[in-house]
Amino acid sequence: MTGMFVSIDGPGGVGKSTVTAAVVDQARTAGLPVHPTREPSDTTLGHLARHGTEEYRGMAMACLIAADRYQHQEREIRPVVARGDLVVCDRYVASSLVLQVLDGVGRDVVWELNRHADMPDLAVVLNARADVIAQRLGERGAHSRYERESGNTERECALFREAARFLMASGVHVLQLDASTAGPEEVARTIVAAIKEMWMRGRS
Repeated sequence: MTGMFVSIDGPGGVGKSTVTAAVVDQARTAGLPVHPTREPSDTTLGHLARHGTEEYRGMAMACLIAADRYQHQEREIRPVVARGDLVVCDRYVASSLVLQVLDGVGRDVVWELNRHADMPDLAVVLNARADVIAQRLGERGAHSRYERESGNTERECALFREAARFLMASGVHVLQLDASTAGPEEVARTIVAAIKEMWMRGRS
């Protein structure tokens, strides 16, 4: 019995990491064997990508992120799914289709770099109104140059909507959620309900 792979993506400031943590907690409470992970991964290659956003840009960053992704799936994601557990990944391909495009790389090029990666059984794309995200970023501060650059919040929101449509057209099961007014626990409950439905259907 194989497990399940879920990714959670969204613009900076949308509350993605908080929602991801809530999904992991709620899924565990529901009795699911959960393995949380993230991208860039917690490896030497992943740390290079995570802490190199000021130094690496464009194709260099796109290739670095893709390389980390392929290593991540081989060393962590695939083995965990193969043993029958649920993998919940904070950021995956949808983020590449947004952040690397913001960095000046064409979407088709980004997809070509990533299309051989294992696609998630469920790709969750969180979004919110740009003014709500801008307020949240103002309160917590920017974490990367993507969040600091003027006008990027509006572009990120639009590109994540485009990425969701693109992934759906490519055959990926996408769940789009608006986090403008809903709190992280409420958003997480919706995600976990979808996970449980797919989990049970896969075992019936």
